[in-house]
Amino acid sequence: MAGPQGSETPSNSPSGTHGNQSRGGQSSRGSGRRGGRQGRPQRVQQAPRRNRPMSSETPSSPSVALPTQDARGVRGQRGTRAARGSGREGNSNVRRTTLAPPRTFGGHLTNGADAESEHSGPTNPSGLNIDAPEFIPSQPIAKNTSHGPPAVSKQPKSAVPRKVPKSTAEDLSTRIHEDITNGQYECVICTNEVLPNSKIWSCWICWIVAHLSCTKRWFSSRTKVDDEGQPNWRCPGCNSTLNRPPEYHCWCGKEPNPRSIPGLNPHSCGQPCLKGRKTCAHPCHVPCHAGPCPPCIAMGPTQECRCGKQKSTKLCRDTDYGNSWSCQEICGELLDCGEHECQQECHSDYCGDCVVPVLSFCFCGRESKEIPCSQRIDKRPSYNHGQLKDGSTENNDLSDGWYLGSYECDAICDRLYDCGKHNCEKGCHPQDETEAHCPLSPDMVTHCPCGKLPLVDITDQLRKTCEDPIPSCGKKCDRPLPCGHLCEDACHAGPCRPCTQRIDIVCKCGRTTTKSVCHQGQLEKPDCMRICHAQMNCGRHEHSEHCCPAEKQAAERVASRKKSSRHGGHANEEVEPQHICLRTCRRLLKCGNHHCEQLCHKGPCNTCQDSISEDIACNCGRTVLRPPIRCGTQPPSCQFDCTRIRPCGHQQVSHNCHPDTEPCPKCPFLVEKWCVCGKKTLKNQPCWFQEPRCGLPCGRKLKCGAHTCQLTCHPLGECEDALIGGSRCGQPCGKIRTCGHADIEQCHAPSSCKEDKPCQAKTFITCECQRRKQEVKCMGTKKNPSPDRGTLTCDDECLRLKRNILLADALNIDPQSHTDDHIPYSETTLNLYNEFPQFAQTYEREFRVFAADPGQKLLRLKPMKSRQRAFLHSLAEDFGFDSQSADPEPHRHVCLFKTPRFVSAPMKTVAQCIKIKPSQVPSAFSEEGLPRKQPFNALLLSAPKFGLTIEELDSALEKQFMAYPNIRFEIIFLSDSIIIKGAGSWRPQDLEATMSALKPDVLRISTSLQYAGNVYLCHVDNNLKVVRNEKDENDKRSTDDKGWSAVIRRSSRPPASAPSASKPLALRNTFIALKKKTPTKTAEKKPAEEAVEDWEEAADKLGDEE
Repeated sequence: MAGPQGSETPSNSPSGTHGNQSRGGQSSRGSGRRGGRQGRPQRVQQAPRRNRPMSSETPSSPSVALPTQDARGVRGQRGTRAARGSGREGNSNVRRTTLAPPRTFGGHLTNGADAESEHSGPTNPSGLNIDAPEFIPSQPIAKNTSHGPPAVSKQPKSAVPRKVPKSTAEDLSTRIHEDITNGQYECVICTNEVLPNSKIWSCWICWIVAHLSCTKRWFSSRTKVDDEGQPNWRCPGCNSTLNRPPEYHCWCGKEPNPRSIPGLNPHSCGQPCLKGRKTCAHPCHVPCHAGPCPPCIAMGPTQECRCGKQKSTKLCRDTDYGNSWSCQEICGELLDCGEHECQQECHSDYCGDCVVPVLSFCFCGRESKEIPCSQRIDKRPSYNHGQLKDGSTENNDLSDGWYLGSYECDAICDRLYDCGKHNCEKGCHPQDETEAHCPLSPDMVTHCPCGKLPLVDITDQLRKTCEDPIPSCGKKCDRPLPCGHLCEDACHAGPCRPCTQRIDIVCKCGRTTTKSVCHQGQLEKPDCMRICHAQMNCGRHEHSEHCCPAEKQAAERVASRKKSSRHGGHANEEVEPQHICLRTCRRLLKCGNHHCEQLCHKGPCNTCQDSISEDIACNCGRTVLRPPIRCGTQPPSCQFDCTRIRPCGHQQVSHNCHPDTEPCPKCPFLVEKWCVCGKKTLKNQPCWFQEPRCGLPCGRKLKCGAHTCQLTCHPLGECEDALIGGSRCGQPCGKIRTCGHADIEQCHAPSSCKEDKPCQAKTFITCECQRRKQEVKCMGTKKNPSPDRGTLTCDDECLRLKRNILLADALNIDPQSHTDDHIPYSETTLNLYNEFPQFAQTYEREFRVFAADPGQKLLRLKPMKSRQRAFLHSLAEDFGFDSQSADPEPHRHVCLFKTPRFVSAPMKTVAQCIKIKPSQVPSAFSEEGLPRKQPFNALLLSAPKFGLTIEELDSALEKQFMAYPNIRFEIIFLSDSIIIKGAGSWRPQDLEATMSALKPDVLRISTSLQYAGNVYLCHVDNNLKVVRNEKDENDKRSTDDKGWSAVIRRSSRPPASAPSASKPLALRNTFIALKKKTPTKTAEKKPAEEAVEDWEEAADKLGDEE
């Protein structure tokens, strides 16, 4: 049958293709989705084929065939909707309808052969043929020889769709609509195409369009909440501040989530826009559109011109509602003078005063000139008695001899009175036809000049003419002066003199009053010298002007403000006009490029209103801010690594990009560098360190040429004489004077020492035996290098020492030779000798030479270091010399004196005593047979914490040390332990008791803070050597308590007897008396103890006996 066969058309046949493109071309719309990007696979949605074979049992039932796409295209050309949808890049909002492929209706039944022939011949698009032969049942169909209408051939579809260029329309709305329709509009956030089926958001300021999803992400990441709780964010296109969250609605905003309507612009609701315009009152009647509304095309109201003579009606967009229009004609309004008309061009304001020049006469008639009409005074009639120069009176309608005056001149009237002798002294005034009566005539003057008495009471002689003098009453005038005072002169004719009274005048500020002559009514308050310290309204400056009239008001305002602040009220902040600062602020704005140009004000300046039209990038250029940007915007923070190259050439440490104002991290590499003085290279110096120093003295020759720089390593040119002018330095001269001391005056090279001033160096004077000594100044000069300094007298002690020397010689005492193992030197001397033996041997020889010379009483040695001087002082003590250091550094030296204490030099040298000392073995037992134990004088902290400092330990034990104010504690770090040494107690037993009492507290604190593992009592000598340790004794005791040693100790140990406390200690005398040794009785031999076979059993028995 034709119906089923028509439904089995292959999908690649024309009919199958058209069947899949029903309702506007679903296949094309599917391929154009997402902007119609090339390269994406086209998804063609084919409807399922429904084969409905017609039953042969019901041949009479008609078969209903749907019209094909071709037929629909012929009828209404709706087959082109696929191309239209493809041209708009696909509209996914259009309702999609999928229909089954249409079945071809042939109009008759066919068989298999006919079907083949039917497919081989041309096919009518409609499936019907008007020239088909008559159908006869059960007869073969005759072939139609006539040619039917030609078959409609479909053009092959192009494989690559043509890309529509961007719109070039003149108005922005049309460009936005066409670019969105053609898929050419890019989102400013993600740069993807904005499609007709995309949900969008549009800015109502710059009219850019972006995806709604992109805008919401932008809104959520850049929203700030203001003080009123409203969200503020910036447009991604124009950077304007917005306060409404992004929503999807049509262009005019009436319909949210608009549906796409065929025939309308994308995202348009189709209703009139009706948005208001800023320039007129007519709403926009264009259908819902993107971008700004087009100019108004309605007619505007009828407007009169400024002068009201003309009227005009224009388009609303051309009508200037803010300003009126001019007809360019002359105004013609009658001016206020009532004589002339306004000659200005069409205007709306007041015409103004009349400026037409008019010839005018003054009242007295002495002047005539042209003046503006508006400057004339009311016209007054005046008589011409010959004063008019030109005699013209044609400017008025008055009778002959009269004229109209319209202004006052500066001249004096000077017209003669009727007396013919006196002239009028008034100013310009209208003239009468007859002369005025003389004011000095006898009938006019009836009183004295001051007006107090009539003339008849003053004199009997009456005045007959105006020239007769007016008699005076002789009293005080008392006429009021212009200043308000009364005239102090006697009654007089004519005007009064100026006032000469002295009055009190208050200054402008009202705080100073001064005496001054009356100012004749023109009182101007003077300025006093008081300076106003009131603060200006800006809060930054003081008024600082003399005699401020508003100073008192400012003080009251400040007091009121303080009172209001205490009570929580509102103070009056109105500032006096004198205290308003009129200076320009000129403070640098936050941008750092411009200054504030406002008047000086309180608080911070406003933000700089300038903008930058250039990109601002970070240092590496990978993070950029796009314009417009507010002035003063700093470069953005960059998350990329800094790309700067170090000047040293080392590899850069990884850190974020930063501006030039922030330095890169210092180079951590260690290198060799020359010290700043250039003497040596220093290893393992940080690369960033610019001035490594070796710490050695500079040693460069100074400008004087006699001294060297004593400063430690420093850069070239910074020696100690760099800031001293001339060829001198700041060091003492140092040259040896004739007296033997060094010159301590400032360097005066190259000239020699003058020695005109007495030497101020220290020296000594002694008594005859040289036991007593006193420090005095040398006072030597070049002329007298050895002045008489006087001597001291010997005292009783000197006499006693002399007697002891004589006694030693008489008894033939030689304490140095009676024992071979005696060491006559102190421990300090021996230790210092070991430090520098060569130096010590040299000066020991000088000591012996000095001791052997009986005539030499004083020996001055050369300057040396402090440690070497300490050896000489210690050796002098052993020799019996008296020693003293003199002169400051670096010329400090040692002076030796022979005193009665000196007998002779030791027989043994220091080197011999050092060899004898190791062979001496100290006796292990005392006279009583008990071992000698040094008392504990320190605490030993074992296993100290790594990195522990003296300050940490001292602060932790500060309270415990303060409990013993008579003891001085010293913390000393050894290689593997810490010593807390005590000193200050004159009895060792008391010091031991103190250290024993302190031990528990130190143990508790050190273990709780993990400063040390344990604490023990110990004895430390002067060389910081631990002589006795509590821990060693405990360990030895625990070892000795076991085995055969315990048995021997228990059996052979004698009973311990306590030493007598009252037995005095033997004191060593200065001189030693030799005596013969008395033989001691040999102790009786004790019987030898029998050997014990089993020592364990013997130990048990001995323990039971005890």
